[in-house]
Amino acid sequence: MRAIAYDRFGGPEVLQLVDLPTPPVGPDAVLVRARASSVNPVDWKVRQGYLQAFFPHNFPIVPGWDVSGVVEQVGPAVTEFAPGDEVVGYVRRDDVQWGTFAELVPAPVRTLAKAPTGGTGLVEAAGLPLAGLTALQALRAAGVGEGDTVLVHAAAGGVGTFAVQLAHVLGARVLGTAGESSAQLVRDLGGEPLAYGEGLADRVRDLAGGPVDVALDFVGGDALVVSPQLVKDPGRVVSVIDPTVKEQGGRYVFVRPSASDLTELVGHLEAGTLRVVVDGTFPLERAADAHRRSEEGHVHGKLLVTI
Repeated sequence: MRAIAYDRFGGPEVLQLVDLPTPPVGPDAVLVRARASSVNPVDWKVRQGYLQAFFPHNFPIVPGWDVSGVVEQVGPAVTEFAPGDEVVGYVRRDDVQWGTFAELVPAPVRTLAKAPTGGTGLVEAAGLPLAGLTALQALRAAGVGEGDTVLVHAAAGGVGTFAVQLAHVLGARVLGTAGESSAQLVRDLGGEPLAYGEGLADRVRDLAGGPVDVALDFVGGDALVVSPQLVKDPGRVVSVIDPTVKEQGGRYVFVRPSASDLTELVGHLEAGTLRVVVDGTFPLERAADAHRRSEEGHVHGKLLVTI
């Protein structure tokens, strides 16, 4: 099968288009013929070796944790899916080796949901799993509900665009930090944009009429430092970037695969209450360019990779 893989840690140049054997399929897994994947910042962090302390790594490594495609083969214990089913998945396994930048992807059933029907195509749906689940699980950790005022840091990014929309669905008022070029996107998604940088605390208090209920950190750095000053209760600061948020009394979320959560997100796509914002699409052989674009930052929504 064709795949993107690397046999050493490094920059985007280590990504190579190669031919690999068909991956093994476990008893409770399926083999997905991939239609698309997407790039998340964690992909290039893994490629650079930053997650070696958290997962066993086995070279050659196929990058990617998002997939959309069609089930080609099922393991003997699988009852949830059948060959021919269209699926989406956040295919994070217990080790790093068989990722989703490949024609064939081995996926445990716990990582998958049926793909959306209706207006969202199979390629576009590949942008949903990791970022959508991160947003949903962060909102849940913060206990966001009707009447809350929620501050979303990096509101125009991959996770941020989903968080703005989902918080809006939950009945919250949403403020989102964004650059000038991203302000209209935040408005279109149901949020109220704020410029990030110096003076953010005053801008938040002026717009919200005081402290907010929740702050969601999707960027780290200064955003996390200032967040406890902006909320009524530091326990409702949630970061998906930096575990030291716990030292401030907040919550750290590392997204988990969840078939039920992913099915919930697919339902929002089908209902039209959620959409995938696509910044760019790259063919598989240009995966290195997609990684470079992600590392440059300032991506509006998601970068997709077609297979």
